[in-house]
Amino acid sequence: MTEKKHQGSLLSENRKARHLYEILERAECGLVLTGPEVKSLKSGGASFTDSYIDFRDGEAWILNMHIAPYRNGGYAEQVPERPRKALLHKSEIRYFADKTAQKGLTVVPLRLYLHHGLIKLEIGLGRGKKLYDNRIELKKRAEMYDAQRSLLDR
Repeated sequence: MTEKKHQGSLLSENRKARHLYEILERAECGLVLTGPEVKSLKSGGASFTDSYIDFRDGEAWILNMHIAPYRNGGYAEQVPERPRKALLHKSEIRYFADKTAQKGLTVVPLRLYLHHGLIKLEIGLGRGKKLYDNRIELKKRAEMYDAQRSLLDR
């Protein structure tokens, strides 16, 4: 899959995904949302805690993504954690569904952003990290930080 760089404004980011998963591939997709959900997202009401992408009947669904109910949403019922359809090409759905059938791979949402007035979701194919992987990464980051600090002190 092609990796795209987004130019729009960031609405929400799943920072925990970088710590829990090694992201192998990324893709951009659209979302099927209601009007109050769009307003809530633009005001910063999204949470990615424990959310993931599931593939059912040739469609991609985002599960456990919390979008806070919009205060001025009117009388329409707003369900914060309802399954939402992700808009991907059939070939992309088939590709990611085949990859997730392998052991240890999952598709997680990474960030929500505006792109030419549309809300887009960046998803990533990830492999779960082990505890020692996180420790090694933290050690490398600390060494790099110390090296940069020593260069600035000179």
